Amino acid sequence: MEKAIIAKDIVKKYKLYNGPKERLLDLIIPRSYGEDFYALSGVEFEADKGDIIGFVGVNGSGKSTLSNIIAGIVPMTSGELIINGQVALIAISSGLKEDLTGRDNIELKLLMLGFNKHEIKEREPDIIEFSELEKFIDQPVKSYSSGMKSRLGFAISVNVDPDILIIDEALSVGDKAFAEKSFNKMREFKEMGKTMIFVSHSIKQMKKFCEKIVWLEYGMVKDFGTVDEVLPKYEAFLKEWKKMPKPERKVYRQKALDHRKNTPIV
Repeated sequence: MEKAIIAKDIVKKYKLYNGPKERLLDLIIPRSYGEDFYALSGVEFEADKGDIIGFVGVNGSGKSTLSNIIAGIVPMTSGELIINGQVALIAISSGLKEDLTGRDNIELKLLMLGFNKHEIKEREPDIIEFSELEKFIDQPVKSYSSGMKSRLGFAISVNVDPDILIIDEALSVGDKAFAEKSFNKMREFKEMGKTMIFVSHSIKQMKKFCEKIVWLEYGMVKDFGTVDEVLPKYEAFLKEWKKMPKPERKVYRQKALDHRKNTPIV
């Protein structure tokens, strides 16, 4: 089967500094300042064309970082990433310019994706109608609620007809009616054989929509398989995680990070 995404040994490293002085010194002095922080460490998975894959994991596990790398928004530090097709990322306010109006953001986004003025004028009414923003479409995006931003981002992304669609918590805000409308659109994409990545804390949504699951834990892949294989294990883990007091969570996290340190990183 044709591969839509091939991720091999993906690493994303950031530098954490104690202040602006340390950041400046790290730029001008050979000695290394700051602490290395690995948001992702050796992440590997493959998506076949038409796969619907869910990313799960507690906060800080690297789900959004990996989504942004696949979408080409954030560069990886090392590894290999093969993408076959155009990618659209839907996240709350992702890629939206706060000082521009909703309409201006539609035009700018489509221009950046290579659409000409005639194609933009053709698609604009459908995008505005889907977003349900009506008179707010000509107001600055900085005046929008989180739900309105999400609706605009979703409307733009699904109407550019991408090959790979990434939805990062975009359906966690806003009203239920729009969320259901969005799911219906995603089902259409599924029937068309498009590849989708779905990032959500909602197990119910994962069961409803996804076929495979990537379980991320502090930047590493803990498990990858079908929904029936992975989600029961993740649900069992979540029950235990929610019972853990903060000190125990810190110990668990440290053990995971210690394991990661013992894993070779390129």
